[in-house]
Amino acid sequence: MSPAPAPTLGSLMRALRNRHGLTLKQMSTITGIPFSTLAKVEHDRLTLTYDKLQLISDRLNVRMADLFAEPEGSAPVVANSRRSVATLSTALSVATPNYDYFYLSPELRQKDMIPIVSRVKARSLAEFGDMIRHDGQEFLYVLEGRIDVHTEFYDPATLSVGESIYIDSRMGHAYVLSAGCDDALALCVCSTTQEELLDNASRQATDAPTPPAPAGRQKRTRR
Repeated sequence: MSPAPAPTLGSLMRALRNRHGLTLKQMSTITGIPFSTLAKVEHDRLTLTYDKLQLISDRLNVRMADLFAEPEGSAPVVANSRRSVATLSTALSVATPNYDYFYLSPELRQKDMIPIVSRVKARSLAEFGDMIRHDGQEFLYVLEGRIDVHTEFYDPATLSVGESIYIDSRMGHAYVLSAGCDDALALCVCSTTQEELLDNASRQATDAPTPPAPAGRQKRTRR
């Protein structure tokens, strides 16, 4: 039996929409993402930036980790009963201007962490653009190359192979290639907080722009 094809962002977005019983038009209305954009994503002709994925998570009140999981049957998840052997060939691949993401273990839903292998592409903070902010915390471990870690409240830190950093993801942050480094690969493990998503539920009923968050918790995500 040939192995099942690796999931794509389009197939997962389509499954997510179907689980919620939404048409593309309804999905567009709820998330504020144009109908044409969602259609192209579902046909794997376009990808979504991290901020758009976070928006979908917030508006549908779905854990961020479950956006990158294939739909399961009706069997409940039992503690200590799951495992996943992850490879890049079975990862969900998402390309953005700043990173190539490989979301590992996409077959598992209700994950408490999002394990990602990321290839860093931006060569400077100016090229990267605005620092990103999102729920939870994250741990970055450098596998190849050298990475400059820019954060909102600290001086930049340069990490080489075998070095790591742990940050609060609500703090503005950006990972870029160090000077003289042409390629870098890192393992990034992000946590998500259900409480944050529930806090946003009151803002999910309308398509109006989300009001600014208090200082230090803004979500100007862009990846």
